[in-house]
Amino acid sequence: MIPARVPLAPLVLGLAGLLPFVWGVVTLWWDGAAAATLATVGPRFVGPYIGLFYGAVILSFMSGVLWGFATKAEGAMAATGYALSVLPALWAFFTTGGGPTGAAVALIAGFVGLLGLDWLFWRYGLAPPWWMTLRMILTAGVVLCLLPVAF
Repeated sequence: MIPARVPLAPLVLGLAGLLPFVWGVVTLWWDGAAAATLATVGPRFVGPYIGLFYGAVILSFMSGVLWGFATKAEGAMAATGYALSVLPALWAFFTTGGGPTGAAVALIAGFVGLLGLDWLFWRYGLAPPWWMTLRMILTAGVVLCLLPVAF
């Protein structure tokens, strides 16, 4: 199947949403960027901290997105969709408190698991036709940015 073309607004906003993850890697590998960020906005926006905190926020946000998709279903499918939609937020809440390495591994697993949920909602016609194209791009970006923290 040919991937559906992602509309410009979701693509641009989705890619912009990768910037905190990218900045975390930049400040992890470039001391000058880390020092400047530390001096101007503080330690929460440097190194692994920005990617880990933002990753937990985004998994929670994605729970809301999936909840919205579940509203398109009815009956048992809707109930299942609502139940599945809360999993990314719960995953982030319960798995990201054990230090940067463990949190990064947990977030990577969470985003890969989210991709499976994305596929399921898409497969049942609850997400737009272009959804998986966008989610593959964004999930790859997130995982690539979390890998240096995890390993």
